[in-house]
Amino acid sequence: MQNTQYWAVIPAAGVGRRMQADRPKQYLPLCNKTVIEHTLDRFLSMDEITGVVLSIDEADEYWSKLSYTSHKSVLISKGGKERCDSVLNALTLLDKKTGASESVGVLVHDAARPCVRTQDIQKLIQSVGLAHDGGLLALPVRDTMKRSANSGLKKNRIDETVERDGLWHALTPQMFRLDLLIDALKKAQQKKLQITDDASAMELAGYCPELIEGHEDNIKITRGFDLQLAQIFLQNQSY
Repeated sequence: MQNTQYWAVIPAAGVGRRMQADRPKQYLPLCNKTVIEHTLDRFLSMDEITGVVLSIDEADEYWSKLSYTSHKSVLISKGGKERCDSVLNALTLLDKKTGASESVGVLVHDAARPCVRTQDIQKLIQSVGLAHDGGLLALPVRDTMKRSANSGLKKNRIDETVERDGLWHALTPQMFRLDLLIDALKKAQQKKLQITDDASAMELAGYCPELIEGHEDNIKITRGFDLQLAQIFLQNQSY
């Protein structure tokens, strides 16, 4: 088997409508850079990471203006209609480049999670490696969980309290062997199954990804207040 490589795959084709900003959220300013630059820096600063594949919408007018540079490979793939399409496009490009998908681990990460700690990424790599089931960063649920009705007069009224034991918040990165994740995503697409994250595709393919506890500051920027939180977290972190 060829030498093991670990690549980050970052889908960045979304428009971030909930931010109600004048540009996609990954290009919003944050601590003297853009959100996506912080995210890229986290991975590309690590010895364990060979390079990054970034999925960008064809109509994206912001990426080229950043003039982002790195001494490591930053490949650009075509964004897709849905997140899973963008991820699969990136994986397909990486498969062609490496030609050794059984020896490549991919860490799929949200572009809008710029605060992920490098030590958490290292923990994920060390804990999971190229194991067939893969794994992901996650947080145990600590709050009381409620389930509401989705329609009718009871919409947004409590239907039941859900037992929180064994429940986790799924974070990113989520790490899997390149060939296995490609196969899982293709099968899910063929069956027209709903894919909310990469781990769910692997689960539907019969795998049981491992949950690796991360830190709570690995937030996803979706609303304006999240940007303020991210600024605080970055200012108090060290790589």
